[in-house]
Amino acid sequence: MTIRKAVIPAAGLGTRFLPATKSIPKEMLPVVDTPAIQYVVEEASTAGLEDVLMITARGKSAIEDHFDRAWELESALEVKGDDERLADVQGSAELADLHYVRQQNPAGLGHAVNCSRAHVGDEPFAVLLGDDLIDPRDPLLTDMMAVQQELGGSVVALIEVEPSQISLYGAAVAEEASSAIDAEVVKLTGMVEKPPVDEAPSNLAIIGRYVLDPAVFDVLDETPPGRGGEIQLTDALQTLANMPREEGGGVHGVVFRGRRYDTGDRLDYLKAVVKLASERDDLGPDFRAWLTEFVASQS
Repeated sequence: MTIRKAVIPAAGLGTRFLPATKSIPKEMLPVVDTPAIQYVVEEASTAGLEDVLMITARGKSAIEDHFDRAWELESALEVKGDDERLADVQGSAELADLHYVRQQNPAGLGHAVNCSRAHVGDEPFAVLLGDDLIDPRDPLLTDMMAVQQELGGSVVALIEVEPSQISLYGAAVAEEASSAIDAEVVKLTGMVEKPPVDEAPSNLAIIGRYVLDPAVFDVLDETPPGRGGEIQLTDALQTLANMPREEGGGVHGVVFRGRRYDTGDRLDYLKAVVKLASERDDLGPDFRAWLTEFVASQS
């Protein structure tokens, strides 16, 4: 079946960014001048997924407001003749057909994904986590969707990390797979959520992009709480990896070696802002010149 829908979990508390996230959803923190969540919606839209479901929670209404029309602001910009900013404001409301559902119980990523069942129905769908920003020049999601259409089952995105960092991710056990897609595709035989470094099966880390068969919903219904007392999507994927393809089983991975910006913690968030600002035509030249001077003054 053609993949048409994307699910974006956005119900987390954002405690690593307190006190900023006391009143502002972490997804709305700006990366230069654009909220992090908008980059994710743009990625889904670019991949052809224009039906987007946000999994939100109490205190996240700013996300809905951002992707809604702002008539008073638009009118004020129009009067000023500020066509560039007017286009930016209107564009965020036209990216996709957005829907919202609340995760009333913060019981983990697997639980959040399961909240999308009524909207997704019986068709494959993409899941995009907001902490991972993928550069639009690298078509990771498009490749993953193509692999799912070719091989069936579910597909996850993988990166190679330093072995000392693997405990921050789900770790995958993988073997070579045959695919006609122009991407590095592997078959997953095992997955462990945030293993201790000395127990990790590999340095292949699962990052926040998934294309899932709808069989995941029944599996999530039967998945008990795992690490942290939460329902882990990784545990459900482990079950799917051992199921027959005709039942929606099988899990493949696309090893990603492109540009990824991690906004999940404060240091990586700052790095993402610097990288993206440095590459912009309007800000980059002056910002890079200042940055070079500033770094030199600190040495």
